Amino acid sequence: MPATAFVNGRYLPLAHASLAVEDRGTQFADAVYEVVAMFARRPLDWEAHRWRLRRGLAALFIEGAPADPALDTIAQTLWRRSRLEDGLLYIQVSRGTAKRDHGFPTGVRPNLVMTARPFDFRRRLAQQQSGVAVATLPDPRWSRCDLKTTGLLGAVLGKAEAHRLGAFEAMFHTEDGTVTEGASTNMWLVEPSGTLVTHPLSARILPGIMRETTLRLARDARIPVAERPFTLAEARAAPELFLTSTTGPLLPITRLDDQPVGAGTPHEGRPGPVATRLLSLLWAEIARQTGWTP
Repeated sequence: MPATAFVNGRYLPLAHASLAVEDRGTQFADAVYEVVAMFARRPLDWEAHRWRLRRGLAALFIEGAPADPALDTIAQTLWRRSRLEDGLLYIQVSRGTAKRDHGFPTGVRPNLVMTARPFDFRRRLAQQQSGVAVATLPDPRWSRCDLKTTGLLGAVLGKAEAHRLGAFEAMFHTEDGTVTEGASTNMWLVEPSGTLVTHPLSARILPGIMRETTLRLARDARIPVAERPFTLAEARAAPELFLTSTTGPLLPITRLDDQPVGAGTPHEGRPGPVATRLLSLLWAEIARQTGWTP
């Protein structure tokens, strides 16, 4: 089924969708976005994604975007028109179209774009069983990584470098060796004690929706959790590493740079028991919200 789009009131095939050249999202990355996983025509964690979109709009002082009920209706209508079962709903709101100038323009309305694309979540099952490789890279991004804007060049370059090195994802770190997050994921380690560790919310990381869901499920299951910074040295010594994202939803990391994760453990170079348990909890949560099972 071809991808479908909504642009400022019009539903049309993605190949025919466009914005004006002077859209500020195009020229300044003056825009925020969300990517929502759709399972069996139902969104996962929809309210959380909608909240993060509103948070980003407020932080960028973008006013006039459709209210939540209108946004809900547009999303539902677009997905119905796409005739997709599973896939990704992309939402983007820019400040609008105006003569190119750095200052905020007056009298413009935001540009709203949504797209519906197919995505086969079952393709993740093999990766979840084998794990993925990750490459450590210096974090090149700006200082407000907590805002999900379309200014993603640092993440794009990081992902490209990771792929060049034969890895699935980049693990970004600061000059002092503190791990922040991945190019498009949140990073986790498991301490030898079994405690989950992930970077606390700050301007250095995106408040990932799947990160929050994983934290909630872990706490409900009485898995100990610590939201604190961790270092590359800790990551290299950890018995387990994994990453989370909307499209993951969770992928065990089995190689970090050129070394297997969990060296000296029974699961060296393979997914560990904590990540495996969390995967079961996440798939159960997806089934609870949407009725979808892998």
